[in-house]
Amino acid sequence: MSYTNFTLDTDADGIALVTWNMPDRSMNVFTEEVMNELDKIIDQVVADAGIKGAVITSGKDSFSGGADLTMLQKMLTVFATEKARDPEKAAKLLFDNAGRMGGLWRKLETSGKPWVSAINGTCMGGAFELSLACHGRVAADSDKVKMALPEVKVGIFPGAGGTQRVPRLTDQQQALQMLTSGQNLSPQKAKAMGLIHEIAEPAKLVETAKAMIKNGLKAVQPWDEKGFKLPGGPVYSAAGANLWPPAIAILRRETHGNYPAAAAILKCVYEGLLVPFDTALRIEQRYFTEIMQSKEAAAMIRSLFVSLQELNKGARRPAGVPDTKFKKIGILGAGFMGAGIAYVTAKAGIPVVLLDRDLESAQKGKAHSDSLVSDQVKKGRAKPEEKDKLLSLITPTADYADLAGCDLVVEAVFEDSGVKKAATEQAEAVLKSSAIFASNTSTIPITGLAKNSARPKNFIGIHFFSPVDKMMLVEIILGKKTGDKALATAIDFVRAIKKTPIVVNDTRGFYVNRCVLRYMSEAYKMLIEGVPAPMIENAAKAAGMPVGPLALTDETAIDLAQKIMKQTIGDLGDKAVDPRQMALINTMVDDHGRFGRKNGKGFYDYPAKPAKKKLWPGLKDLYPQIEPEKVDYEELQQRLLVTIALEAARVMEEGIVTDPREADVGSILAFGFAPYTGGALSYIDGIGARRFVKIAKGLQKKYGAEFKAPKLLLDMAEKGETFYERFDPYAKRDVKQAA
Repeated sequence: MSYTNFTLDTDADGIALVTWNMPDRSMNVFTEEVMNELDKIIDQVVADAGIKGAVITSGKDSFSGGADLTMLQKMLTVFATEKARDPEKAAKLLFDNAGRMGGLWRKLETSGKPWVSAINGTCMGGAFELSLACHGRVAADSDKVKMALPEVKVGIFPGAGGTQRVPRLTDQQQALQMLTSGQNLSPQKAKAMGLIHEIAEPAKLVETAKAMIKNGLKAVQPWDEKGFKLPGGPVYSAAGANLWPPAIAILRRETHGNYPAAAAILKCVYEGLLVPFDTALRIEQRYFTEIMQSKEAAAMIRSLFVSLQELNKGARRPAGVPDTKFKKIGILGAGFMGAGIAYVTAKAGIPVVLLDRDLESAQKGKAHSDSLVSDQVKKGRAKPEEKDKLLSLITPTADYADLAGCDLVVEAVFEDSGVKKAATEQAEAVLKSSAIFASNTSTIPITGLAKNSARPKNFIGIHFFSPVDKMMLVEIILGKKTGDKALATAIDFVRAIKKTPIVVNDTRGFYVNRCVLRYMSEAYKMLIEGVPAPMIENAAKAAGMPVGPLALTDETAIDLAQKIMKQTIGDLGDKAVDPRQMALINTMVDDHGRFGRKNGKGFYDYPAKPAKKKLWPGLKDLYPQIEPEKVDYEELQQRLLVTIALEAARVMEEGIVTDPREADVGSILAFGFAPYTGGALSYIDGIGARRFVKIAKGLQKKYGAEFKAPKLLLDMAEKGETFYERFDPYAKRDVKQAA
C-alpha cells in the first residue's frame, strides 16, 4: 500500500519503519489526510503478521510542528454554521471532531504491537502527543530537538491525550508546569522527567529505536497494566494536598482568570487522574470541546498562529519583486539600538558594517554582541565556535567608504533631524544606486527624513523595539515616495533576522508608540485622580497586560516621556498635551530627579539586587488619595484596554495601518496587549462594535475626550461589522493603501 505523506518499509527483523515526509511542506503537520493515512498504517501494521512492531520518524530535519491550526479554524467555522441550524447536532459534531486525534493515538497504543517514536527534531503539540502514545520514545542528542505541548499559548490545550499521559509519566507538579506554560523540553530534560526513554546519537536514532523493539518492548502502556501507580502518588494523598491548593492559587495569580484553557488543563489533570484512562480521555475531550468554543481560543488561534504565520511569511510583501539576497548590511550608529541591530543581523549569518563617529565607539558597539553571545555560551545556548563566527561577521568602522557594496543600510543615530541628514547624505555618497536606506527613527516622520535622500523611493523606516535581541516585532514605515522594492527589501530583512514585520504608513508615533502613549497617559490621569498607584499597576496586570503602565514608563524613561511631551507641545501647540500630565512628569523629573529605571528611581524604586523594585512611597503624597474601596477596580482595567483599542481603531480609520492582522499581532508582540483577546482590534470585535461604542461613550462622559469613539467605529456599530469584515485582509487590494 502506498501513501502520500508516509513511507512504510519493513526490515529483515520484521520491524516497520514509518517515515513521515509531507510533499510541498517544509515541516510535517497534522491534516485530515495525514490522520486518515496514519489510521490505515496502524491497521496495516496490526494486520501484517510479518510485522513485529513499528518505528515512526520524520524524513525532514524536524519531526513535526503538530496540528495545522487552520484545520481547527475550519472546524470552528463548520461548527458556527451548524450551530445556527441545530445546536445539539453541532456540539456533537465538534465533540467527535475534537476527539479524532486522541482516538487515533489510543488505537495505536492499544493495537497489540509495540510502537517507538524516533524524534529527530522539533516535536510539538499533537506530534508529541503521538510520541507519548508510543510504547517507546527515543530522541536524538541534538540542540535541534525540542519537545513541547505549547497549545496553551494559542488559547487551547493538548486535547489528544496530553493532559492524561504526561501526569502518568512524570510527577503532577512537573506535569502542570509543562502543560500550563507550554515550555520547550530538551532531550535531557524530557528524559529526566520520564517522558522519553532514551537519547541517541542522531546517526543511530532509528537503530536505537528498532533495538527497543528487538529487546522485547512491551506493547502495553504502564497505565493499562494492572496495579499501575501514579508517579508522585495519587491526587488524594499528602503530596496531592500540598500540590493542588497552591497550584490553583498560582494559576490565578499568573492568569487572573483570563485564560480558560489554562484552567481547563488543571481540571483535566485533576479529574482525569481520579478515573480509569479511557474515562480520563473522555473528560479531556469534553473540556477541549468547551475550550474550542471560547472566544479566547478563536481570537488567539487567529492572531497568534494564523496571522502571525502569514505575516512571518511576508503577507504584506509586494508581488513581483525578486527576493533579496543580502551580501552586506550597514548599520549607522553603534549605540544600544544600532549595536542590537548589528547583533541580530550577524546572528542571521549576514555580514555587517557597524559605523560610528570614531572606531572606539564602533568597537564598543561590537562588544555589545560579544557580551550577548558570551552570555548564550555560558548558558549552553550557543557554542564557542558560533560565537567566533558571529563576531567575525561584524566589522566596526568610522569610515563611510566601508559601506560600499551594502544592499541595505539601517540608520540608528541620535534622534536629531540634523544628525540624521548628515548620516543619510554621507552614506548615499558611497552606496550603489539600488541600495535601500532605512531609518530606525521612533519619532520623526519618514516622509520628512526622506527629503534628505537623493532617492526617496529607496528610503523607508525600519523601527525596532528595545532590546532588539528580545523584541520580536519590527514596524516598517512607508514614506510618501517609498517604492515597492524598498518595502520588499525591508520585509526580506526583517524575515531574515527572524522577526515579524508589520507595515505602517507615515504618522507621528507610527502605530505602536501611539497606542503605548495612550496606555501611559491613562495611568497618569489615574494618578492625578488620586487612584493609589498599586491599584493602577495591579489593574493593568489583571486586565492581561504583562507590565503595568508606570513600570513601562520607567523602562522607557520618564525624562524621555518629558521630552516627547515638550516636543509634541512645540509641534502641535499647548492643547496637544494635558497640562496636568505635563505637571506630573515635570514634578517627577525636575523636582525629584526621578528618570526611571536608568537612574534607579522613577515611579518605582530600584534597590540593589537581589532586592526587588517597589513603587515609590512618595507617589501617594503627590495627589490626595481616593480610598481603595471606593475605586471601581474593574473600570480601571477597562479604561486601560479601551484607551489602547480606541487608538488602534483611529489608526485604522486614518489608513496608518491597513490590515487588522498587523494591528492585532503588532499590539501583542510590541507591548503585550492582553494576548487572550487576540489583540487590540480583536478585543473590539470580541465585545462587538455596538457594545464597545456604548462602553466608550460611558467612559467619555466620566473621563474625557480620549474615549471618544472615531466615526469608523460608530459606522461599524451601526452596520454590525467587525474589523476583519470591514478590512478583510484576504480581499484583493493594493499592498500599500487602505481598502
